[in-house]
Amino acid sequence: MDQIFSALSARIASWTGQPLAFILAIATVLIWGITGPVFHYSDTWQLVINTGTTIVTFLMVFLIQNAQNRDSSAIQAKLDELIRAIDTARNDFIGIEHLTEAELEKIKKVLERECGADGPHWQVIDRLIARR
Repeated sequence: MDQIFSALSARIASWTGQPLAFILAIATVLIWGITGPVFHYSDTWQLVINTGTTIVTFLMVFLIQNAQNRDSSAIQAKLDELIRAIDTARNDFIGIEHLTEAELEKIKKVLERECGADGPHWQVIDRLIARR
C-alpha cells in the first residue's frame, strides 16, 4: 500500500507542479465564471466550484505532505552520510531530527556558544546583512 501511494503521490505532485496543471486550473475557473449567466449565478452554480476546490485542496494537502516528508527524509539521509564520511564531523549529530524542539534549541545554543558570539562567522554574517 505504501509503495502504491508513494508512486501515485509522486506522479500527481510532479504533474500538478507543471505549468499545464496551472493552466488547466485557470481554464476551469474561467469556464465556471463564464457559465455564471447561463445558470443565473444560482446557488448550485456556486456550490459546484466551492465543492470542487474544497475536495481538490483537501486531497492535495496529503499529496504535498507526502512529497515533503520524502524530500525531508532524503535530505536527512544525505546529511547523515556526509557527517559520517567526514572524519572531523561529529557523528553525534546523526539522527538529531528526532529530538524535540527544546532539545534542538539547546544544541543550537551550544553550537553558537562554541563558535563565539564575536567570532569570524558573525563578521561574515554582518557583511552579508550590510549588502542589503
